[in-house]
Amino acid sequence: MATRALVLFAHGARDPRWAEPFQRLQDLIQRQSPDVTVVLGFLELMSPRLPELAEQLAQQGVSDITVVPVFLGQGGHVMRDLPGIVEELRQVYPQMGFRIAGAVGEDASVLDAMAAYCLRTLS
Repeated sequence: MATRALVLFAHGARDPRWAEPFQRLQDLIQRQSPDVTVVLGFLELMSPRLPELAEQLAQQGVSDITVVPVFLGQGGHVMRDLPGIVEELRQVYPQMGFRIAGAVGEDASVLDAMAAYCLRTLS
């Protein structure tokens, strides 16, 4: 059983199809890192939400959680909402370590991949 978890944190939407690319990302990461539990969580409109996930992961014996916001930028949800949620979780689960990564869209390699995709659409 993995003691580390990677939570892909997305906004959520009313249409369940919206989550499909995030589910593919989750599967891709899980295949590449089978020793880490990879889960998908949402801020709103979809479930599971981060508090639900933390409870499930705690019950599974996970002691270290890294939350990766799969957002393009560091907007209000990433800069205000997410840290507030994680701080509450730290109080509820003091035995667990929580780390918040930067928004995925802020990473240079992600931007390079997006630029390459955009340029490929020209041909």
